[in-house]
Amino acid sequence: MLAALSGRAGFPAPGIDILKTPCLWGTNGALCVNRVVIYMLLAAIVTVCLFVLAFRRPSLVPRGLQNVMEAIVEFVRNGIAIEVIGPEGLAFVPLLSAIFVFVLVGNLFEVIPGIQFPVNSRTAIPVILAVLVWFVFNIVGVKKQGGLGYIKSVLFPPGVPWPIYILVTPIEFVSTFVLRPFTLFVRLSANMIAGHLILTIFFVGTGYLLGRALTIPFAVPSFALAVGLTGFEILVSVLQAYIFTILTAVYIGGAIHVEH
Repeated sequence: MLAALSGRAGFPAPGIDILKTPCLWGTNGALCVNRVVIYMLLAAIVTVCLFVLAFRRPSLVPRGLQNVMEAIVEFVRNGIAIEVIGPEGLAFVPLLSAIFVFVLVGNLFEVIPGIQFPVNSRTAIPVILAVLVWFVFNIVGVKKQGGLGYIKSVLFPPGVPWPIYILVTPIEFVSTFVLRPFTLFVRLSANMIAGHLILTIFFVGTGYLLGRALTIPFAVPSFALAVGLTGFEILVSVLQAYIFTILTAVYIGGAIHVEH
């Protein structure tokens, strides 16, 4: 590999094509099963196993995996559900906890040796999550306020002078029913794509620099920076899981509380 790199005229900078993976089974299209599909299923299985193994036989004094998962659930319960939604948020703790853990696991696949691919960098997966959130907060709003009441509260927020509704109503419609799911999936996928590209560039760049005697000294800081960026990517993975989950809670809370 190093010999091949050293024979090239310039650094082969990776592009967005690194996110494309060939089919391992089936044909290109809807029936294509590639490593992204496998990683997505693996992330779902890991998420389920974490909850099942942690709470299958809970002990009064938690330790090990139960301690970790209880800390996560308690954080979601107190720091997101109750803090953002209020007492009604307790009913959504299982959903919010599952979303947080699934997004986090999929993000952390980026830094796991042998995988090194963030599941949520493929737009389809964040899109499905965003559509799920869209259905949830709209169903909650209709159930809480009634169909017409929910539409009225969204499109005609109280306290606004009637002439201003000419401007406010279209904005609220687009913001609530179009932009919310769009910004949810774009924020998550864009951050994971950017992180994956940056890490790939520095690790591939390290190999490229090692392939030439004159550039070997530069490989050391390149590798050190790549390791530092890996730590930063872990932080970003946690942060993006938190942002996705708290925005979900914000949208649910807004559907429940008319004044919001």
